[in-house]
Amino acid sequence: MTESNQNNPVRDVIQVDGELLDSINFLIQQERDQGLRNIFADLHSADIAEIINHLGFDNAKYAFHLLDTEIGGEVLPELDENLREKILKEIEPEKITEIFEELEDDDAADIVTELPDTVAEHVLENIDSEQSEDVKLLMQYDEDTAGGIMNSDFVFVHDTANVGHAIEEVRKNAEEFEHIYYIYVLTEGEQLVGVVSLKSLLINSSEKSIAEVMEEDLIYVTPEIDQEEVANIIEKYDLVSIPVVDENKVMLGRITVDDIVDVIQEEASEDIQKIAGLSEEQEASDTVFRISRIRLPWLILALAMEIVAAVVLSKYEHVITRMVIATFFIPIVMAMGGSTGAQSAIVMVRGLSSGDIWINESLKKLSKEFMVALLNGIACSILLLGATVIFFSDNEGFSLYFATILSIALLTIIIFATMVGASVPVILKRMGFDPALATGPFVTATNDILGLVIYIWFIIVFFFN
Repeated sequence: MTESNQNNPVRDVIQVDGELLDSINFLIQQERDQGLRNIFADLHSADIAEIINHLGFDNAKYAFHLLDTEIGGEVLPELDENLREKILKEIEPEKITEIFEELEDDDAADIVTELPDTVAEHVLENIDSEQSEDVKLLMQYDEDTAGGIMNSDFVFVHDTANVGHAIEEVRKNAEEFEHIYYIYVLTEGEQLVGVVSLKSLLINSSEKSIAEVMEEDLIYVTPEIDQEEVANIIEKYDLVSIPVVDENKVMLGRITVDDIVDVIQEEASEDIQKIAGLSEEQEASDTVFRISRIRLPWLILALAMEIVAAVVLSKYEHVITRMVIATFFIPIVMAMGGSTGAQSAIVMVRGLSSGDIWINESLKKLSKEFMVALLNGIACSILLLGATVIFFSDNEGFSLYFATILSIALLTIIIFATMVGASVPVILKRMGFDPALATGPFVTATNDILGLVIYIWFIIVFFFN
C-alpha cells in the first residue's frame, strides 16, 4: 500500500469475485496467516463477511478465527445466519464473550439466541453488566418487532439541561455509540418529551435551555409494533432514527436507518419466499436436504391441487370426448386465470404492506381491480376470438358460436380470478395473517381449478343443454 493510500481514510469499493476467493482459499490451504491478515486489514468488515460467506465451512471457520475481536464483532452480524451459528459452535466461550462486547445490543440479542444455552449463559454472565441487562431486555421482544431491532444505546439529557450539557453528552458518548443523529430529551421520570438534532446544538448558544430548542412534535413507536410498519413510518417521514417508548412514553431505545435498511431487505426476501411458496427462509449455506425440506411441502401441495384439477376433468370426460376441440383451450383458460389472479394479488399485497392501500379503503381498490379486469378481459377475449377463427376454423366442431362462447368464458375467468386474487390478501390482512401468503402456490392453483370449472360449466350450459 502506498503512503497516499495509508493517509486516505476512504476505502475503495471492492468486487468480491472468484479470483479473490481463489487467492483467499490458497492462502488458507498454505496457512499463510499473516498474508490473510494483511488482505483483511485493507477490507471493510462487510467485504470480509461476504468473502467468508462464500468460503467452505472449514475455510470460513479458519478465516474468522484470524480476525481480531473488534473486526470479528463487526463481521459476525453480517454473516449468513446458518454459517454464523456453525462458526459460533466452534469458538471458545471466552472469545465469544470478547466479541459480544463489541456488538451493538440489538445484534447481540439476536445472536445470543443462536448459542447453546450453556454458552449463552456464560456470555451474559461475563460481558459488561449494563450490556448484559440491555441484551436480556431486548431478548424479551420478538425479533420482528420494534423492540427486537431497537438499540438501547442513545444519547439523552433531561429537560432541565442546556445546550452545553447536551454537547458534552455527545462528546462523552461519541466513541461508544456508532451513530448519533439526535439527542433525546427526557423528564426525571425518563419520559420522552422532545428531540434535538445535532444541527440545533451547533447553531444555538450553549447557555440556551434545551427545552427552547427541542422539537416537541414527536414521532415514535412502541416495542410491539411490527418491524415492517416501523420501516414504513421511517420512509414516510424521512427519518434517520426513531425512538421506541413504552405505553407511558418512557424511553426504551432507538431504531436507526441502517437497521431499517436491513429490515426492508429482509421483508422483501420474505415476500419473495412466500411468492415462491416457501414457508421459511432459505440460506445460501443451507444443505441440499434442508433446501429440499423447505421446498418439497409446497411442491407436494401444488401437485395435490393439480391432481384435484385432473379429477375435475375426469368427472367431465363425457363432455370432453363429445367436444374434443374444447380440450385445446384448457391450458389457456387455466394459465390466464392463474396469471391474472397472481397479478392482482401481488399488487394488493404490495399496497397493503407499504401502507399505500388502507384496509378500510379495500372496497374502493377492489372496484378499481374489477374495472381493470373487465378491460383486460375484453381485450384478451377479442384476441382469443380472432386467433380461434384464424387457427381453428378448419377443425371439426369449430363454429363462430363456439369461438364466441369461448371468449365470453375467458372474460368471466379473468374477472373472477382477478377479484379472487385481489380479495384474498385483504381477507388475510383482516384476519391478522401476512397477505403475502395470497401469492403462494395454494391460491394460484385454486384459481387454476376454479378457472377450469368455470370453463367446463360454460361448455355444458351452452352446448349440452
